[in-house]
Amino acid sequence: MKVLIVGSGGREHAIAMSVAKSPKAEKIYCAPGNAGITGVAECVPIAAMDFDGIVSFCKEKQIDLVVVGMDDPLVGGLVDRLDEAGIRAFGPRKNAAILEGSKAFSKDLMKKYNIPTAAYETFDSADAALDYLRNKAEFPIVLKADGLALGKGVLICGDLAEAEEGVKTIMQDRKFGDAGNKLVIEEFMTGREVSVLSFVDGKTIKIMSSAQDHKRAGDGDTGLNTGGMGNFSPSPFYTAEVDEFCRKYIYQATVDAMAAEGRPFKGVIFFGLMLTPKGPRVLEYNARFGDPEAQVVLPRMKNDFIEVAESCIDGTLDKVNLEFEDNAAVCVILASNGYPVSYEKGFPISGLESFEGKNDYFCFHAGTKFDESGRIVTNGGRVLGITALGSNLREARSKAYEATEWVSFDNKYMRHDIGKAIDEA
Repeated sequence: MKVLIVGSGGREHAIAMSVAKSPKAEKIYCAPGNAGITGVAECVPIAAMDFDGIVSFCKEKQIDLVVVGMDDPLVGGLVDRLDEAGIRAFGPRKNAAILEGSKAFSKDLMKKYNIPTAAYETFDSADAALDYLRNKAEFPIVLKADGLALGKGVLICGDLAEAEEGVKTIMQDRKFGDAGNKLVIEEFMTGREVSVLSFVDGKTIKIMSSAQDHKRAGDGDTGLNTGGMGNFSPSPFYTAEVDEFCRKYIYQATVDAMAAEGRPFKGVIFFGLMLTPKGPRVLEYNARFGDPEAQVVLPRMKNDFIEVAESCIDGTLDKVNLEFEDNAAVCVILASNGYPVSYEKGFPISGLESFEGKNDYFCFHAGTKFDESGRIVTNGGRVLGITALGSNLREARSKAYEATEWVSFDNKYMRHDIGKAIDEA
């Protein structure tokens, strides 16, 4: 089979490596890809939102399967365009990707179908939001831009002054663009956060291994929200009791709700959960693999990626026995100092060859490119995802941090406490 992966980050590198393990994969392309992905796929200079370019390329190369990794093209309707052209694509259609594309939609869906989540209100105007905050809100409180905001459109506000500034940032200064046309104001929940990825075929859902992200830029969960500074899998806080509750009240309920709304979901649903004192609650949905969740979950998956993706497209996921290795993975993001605000790029990266020939260490490229002389250089805020496998989380964490020293580049930055919570489990 000829496979095209759409995207350019660490998630797409992890998907490409997973696809490459399939005996069905004859040729892999990635649009637009990055410097690291060239090791397993041929990268083509087509932007993820260039739907015409992607469809033309698929026809020219007779692509058998497209895997859409990124949120923007999914929410924008790339799968619909591919379907119309008779090209098989793994990922939700536009009317299902709204599960991630609009936080107001997903909150309303959960309310309608009694899926456990935080209490909330939705606002179309800054004045109405400010009036609510000044007269009815309890603090701390959470503000969420309705649309896609690169994982950064969520603000936790400790008091009214912070909340007023948050409304200004999202709705008036429009820091996140059209994502701030609507605002969701949500009760602040406390507890452990856990991420659970799942494969879905419109009616059946199969749960992947749990994971836990680290969103804040600095050690001790300080600093601004980022796209994710590291991850580990499985989460020791995702117990059998939590799993039983979520399967009963959240996972299948979400799939059934989307089907009932005439929006059958095929692809990957990412469940962002908060394990509150009152039980698990849904923080958010994503309509694709998380990044860096994919970098710790996919290396542990036993199944043939292409077979699972095709079963989701064909509605035969119920026949798949989804299996994961009985081990653990930890990913530490090497970022550009100054991320997520401002940072320099274009610095040469050395030591990448250290990962060659190792089965339990991975270097997933997120923000890299080739410069004019053919060197791999930094090209983003999150540069590399250093992942290691171990028999348990402590071993995997030790190995991952060991491997972060194998590579170097100017202004290299990382958190030093990824997975620290496992010591408290």
